[in-house]
Amino acid sequence: MRTRTWVIAGVVGALVLGGGYATADALDVVPGLITFAPRTAAVSPFPEVMVPGPVVPALAGLDPNAAVPAAATVQAKVDALVADPRLGPSVGVVVVDQLTGDVLGGHSPGTGRQPASVAKVLTAVAALTVLRPASTLDTTAVLVGNQVVLVGGGDIMLGEGAGDPEAVDGRAGLGDLAAQTAKALQAAGVTTVSLAVDDSLFAGPTAAPGWTPDHLGQYTARVTAVAVHMAKKNPAAMYSPRHVDPSLHAGETFAARLAEQQITVTGPVTRTTAAAGATPLGSVASAPVVDVVEYFLRTSDNTVTEVVAHLVAVNQGKPATFEGSTAAVLDVVAKLGANTTGAHLADASGLAGGSAVPAQTFIDVLGIITSPTHPELREIVAGMPIAGLTGTLHDRYLTSESRGLVRAKTGSLPNVTSLAGTVVTADGRALDFVVMADQTPAAGNQIDPRSAIDGFVSDLGACGCGG
Repeated sequence: MRTRTWVIAGVVGALVLGGGYATADALDVVPGLITFAPRTAAVSPFPEVMVPGPVVPALAGLDPNAAVPAAATVQAKVDALVADPRLGPSVGVVVVDQLTGDVLGGHSPGTGRQPASVAKVLTAVAALTVLRPASTLDTTAVLVGNQVVLVGGGDIMLGEGAGDPEAVDGRAGLGDLAAQTAKALQAAGVTTVSLAVDDSLFAGPTAAPGWTPDHLGQYTARVTAVAVHMAKKNPAAMYSPRHVDPSLHAGETFAARLAEQQITVTGPVTRTTAAAGATPLGSVASAPVVDVVEYFLRTSDNTVTEVVAHLVAVNQGKPATFEGSTAAVLDVVAKLGANTTGAHLADASGLAGGSAVPAQTFIDVLGIITSPTHPELREIVAGMPIAGLTGTLHDRYLTSESRGLVRAKTGSLPNVTSLAGTVVTADGRALDFVVMADQTPAAGNQIDPRSAIDGFVSDLGACGCGG
């Protein structure tokens, strides 16, 4: 049985061996036999519930001379997983040594499969490659004639009132913007205005072709350049019905805040495109892009992911549409050196049906983000859920010795279960892995395929089998 010392040391190996990048966790690790008894609670086939996680301290790197598992041993584990009936007939697997990139085991790595939310890793990589991680998204108010225009800059996490400097969702507040705007208007002797929203940064459509009414009802909002709390009608809920038109709802919220500042808004809120040279009235800034990326990795939020992908498209000179954003994401990933042959994305979040990405693409990306040559991407690994502790892995690996030693992005759709990330072995060696199953037997059953995958990853972690 591994000691707590191994747990503390091991977490870091799940990141960048020899690269100086360290993250951690080693909090409340429960040693014991690996068991995966079925849970009684029903599991949603869509993006998983997130809970707040513990603060994770930074630790030093592991010894790069730690023993590497024998390839034959790993391949035997892969073969057993592929034969597991809980995953169905379509399974892609790759396991590599993180430090060397040597393949230790695999099955059908070049076949495109539905990735579900693991696709968000591609969007994260593209975003932190071409967008400045410390940059923010500005929401501004300008005056055109006697009309105030709320101009969206891609922040869909606006707060209704004052901004919260400690939050990601709600960092910028429409109450603050209204106070700035009212002060500027009153200084100019203006107390009555009309109001419009400029969300022209993104082009239509606002919903991906593969999204269903159920998707739009709960699992995502329509993608626009401005919104309040991701257009949730209940901002406190992980899953909530969404406002039909996020942009106009943001405008109506802004109008209410202006009224509180003694500015009268006449008529309904409309859409417009602000003219060049419009008089600036105020501006509020989102959380840094790197924090926004970490947010959607940890929570698996679809709407935020799609907005960030649209921003990547804008940066790359492509149309700010679903087609343009997915093309931009794959282009950036390919330029970094990942093999994207056979990869196609129907959307950037993995929510829509029709995407197909080979496991090889994801294993290449994991190698890139854990490489010391790409420090700008290190926050992607840091933002991934931690087994048994944070994000969408908070309730998995609870009885496994790999609790706290797995960092991975989850993926869940009807008949699709996937997981991609890092695990540390009993010998202290970091492995990158990808498992994708897109023909699981029962559409509403995520428990069985998750248990199969988690058992496989835990077994890799328990392997003290140096080659």
